[in-house]
Parts: sequence; structure tokens; C-alpha cells
Amino acid sequence: MIKVGIIGGTGLERPNYLDKVTKILTDTPFGKPSSALYTGSFNDVEVFHLARHGEEHTIPSTLVNHRANIYALKDLECSFIMATSTCGSLQEEICPGEFIVLDQFIALTKHRQNTVYEELKPGEVRYTPMAEPFSESLRDHLIEGAIISGFTVHTKGTVITIEGPRFSTRAESNLYRSWKADVINMTTAPEVIIANELDIPYATIAVCTEYDSWRTETLSPSPAEIMEVIAQNTEKLVKVITHALNKLDQGEE
Repeated sequence: MIKVGIIGGTGLERPNYLDKVTKILTDTPFGKPSSALYTGSFNDVEVFHLARHGEEHTIPSTLVNHRANIYALKDLECSFIMATSTCGSLQEEICPGEFIVLDQFIALTKHRQNTVYEELKPGEVRYTPMAEPFSESLRDHLIEGAIISGFTVHTKGTVITIEGPRFSTRAESNLYRSWKADVINMTTAPEVIIANELDIPYATIAVCTEYDSWRTETLSPSPAEIMEVIAQNTEKLVKVITHALNKLDQGEE
């Protein structure tokens, strides 16, 4: 049976889409993952669901233990990882409530552990190719799931991952736009980096919750307004994820 890891972002802490769910408590050489792992079946796929920010959303983006999260899924022999995330838009055409399936990232985090390689053997070299960091086949499954469900989805895009927890200044936001970045968030890197280091195909689908601060035509939304956008799209994200699980179940890797 194929094993797939799902990292649920804000709004997708619980694996309500799974059958016969059991709870697994685990540890890793990098500490405990953000939450217990919930394993259950989806058709003939064994899924391990992990809440990036904890089951009660108590872990801020800056303190997520990405190394432990990815390592735990690797240790459970997951062949693929799909993740959900939120993001702010850096482009007019990417609107709040729409989805984007990322294909590139720019990492601007400063204080996070972004590698599992803490020590090398004498003469050993560890460089991980990162030109194409997201799995093309997983991206295709997520895009197809969004399209056939009638959801607006942007089929590629570059995400800037900043340290947080603050949002960007307007000057920073305009700088990122000048780099041709499409969206901004606080979690995709180093998560995708570590997945690549551990050789696990990985993809993210993000829901846009607001325009970033470059856009002067609108006011910055309140946290409650952002959470409302997330809540409105959680079931949609589940629909896209389960479509991708069906494709993997059919052997379309």
C-alpha cells in the first residue's frame, strides 16, 4: 500500500477526510514533530496527517520544527508529501480566496534549521539539487483536482518565504514584486528544502488570504478576516487533496 504524508496548514489541523484513524506519537533525532501523526486510509492509500502548527494551532510559523516533521514522515516510509499553506498575494491577478500550486521558492528565513545534515564524514560532500524543488507529478494532480472542482487555481508561482511573524513593510513588498515573486508566506521554506534533502517528492497548494502590503487600494485585513477566508476554503482544499490521493491510488505517480 502506498504511503502519503499530508502536512495540514492553518485550518487543516484535523484529518476528517480519513477512515479508521489512529494516533501515532513519535520522536525523531531532531525532536518531536509539531503534532501527533494521524494515520488512516483513503481508498487504498495509507495517509499520515500532521498539523504543521500543532493540533490546536499553537506553534507560530517561526518555531515550526520542519526537520522533525519531515523526518517523521520519512521514518514512516511516506513516498510522497503534499502540504497546504496560506499566502499573501504579490500580484494583482492572484486574488484572495484563490489557490496557487507553487513551482519555485525564494527563501528569506534567517534563523531556522534548514538542513538535516549537521555533520559530514571526512571528505563527504552534501549538496542537494534544488532547481526544481516541487514534484511535477504531484503538482499536476493538485492542479487537476482544483480545475475539475471548478476552483480558481494558478498553476505555477514563486513564493517568497520570510521569517515572520510580522508581515512585510510596503518597501519590502515592492522589492519582492520587483523580483517577480507571486506570493509570500512563512512556512514553505525550509519545509520543501528538507523534503528534497530526504528525497521525498513534495508539493504545496496554497490559498491566498490577502493582498500583501504593496497594494494601497485595500486595507490590510484583520486576523479574523484572514481566518474567515481560510475557513471558507478548507473543504475545497480537502477536495483537491483527496483528488490527488485518488490519482496516487491509481498508480499515477
